[in-house]
Amino acid sequence: MNMPTYKPRSADYVRTIIDGHRRKLLSYPAFDRFNASMLGLGNLTLESKPTDAIAAVFDLEGFSQFCNQIDPHLSVPSFLHPFLSWLMDELRNQMKQKDEEEGVALWCPLPFFTKFLGDGLLVIWSSKDLSQAAMRNVIASTWSICKKYQTDFLPSLKSRVVEPPTRLRVGLARGTVYSVGEGNDYVGSCINMAARMQKLPGIGFAFNRRGFDLEDSRTTSFFTDRIITRAVAVRGIGDGELVCILRSEFEKMKSADKKLYREV
Repeated sequence: MNMPTYKPRSADYVRTIIDGHRRKLLSYPAFDRFNASMLGLGNLTLESKPTDAIAAVFDLEGFSQFCNQIDPHLSVPSFLHPFLSWLMDELRNQMKQKDEEEGVALWCPLPFFTKFLGDGLLVIWSSKDLSQAAMRNVIASTWSICKKYQTDFLPSLKSRVVEPPTRLRVGLARGTVYSVGEGNDYVGSCINMAARMQKLPGIGFAFNRRGFDLEDSRTTSFFTDRIITRAVAVRGIGDGELVCILRSEFEKMKSADKKLYREV
């Protein structure tokens, strides 16, 4: 797969005389290599394939400020390498039910798509044939990962990184995603919704209510006791979207933020 970087080599340039002046020209073959294929999406003429999915967008709060500190070329890799390794390990382990002699028993398939977004990660699970209980477990697992970021991961960086991003936020939504090219990327309204969820004022965890059953008999206490549903305006989507947020985060909000979340 082609990578989205364009780095001509010295051999890709030719030197010549034009109008009495020495010029350094980029060769035509090198010039033509800058095209859509370098995006790594494969054949863009292929028809998109829809997939029922749950999209989660993890976002590092304060990452831009972290990148502005002195010598970011040293600090950013020292943070990103352990962070992305830890996050992928957590995603894998959260899906594991138990180890067997010949392999790993999963209560839910691993995400089929992950993408680094510069200040976080887009993660997509297929929700086809998933039970509502399994879908709720996906939601609860992402909350657990965000909690462990502060309790487990950040303390491990004390002797290595100065003032790392203070919080890992996550927003989730269920819907349909559509493949781009050969499935090397995906688009869909649920991805946009998930991104909006993690940016709602005053919260670090939220999911769109659409497509999740929180009333059946197997719903855990996490959803019955810790989660509340509110109506809120979501930029570019609607003024009365039903979202589920942590009761504890709502109670700690400033009064101005609380007014944004209307009872239903």
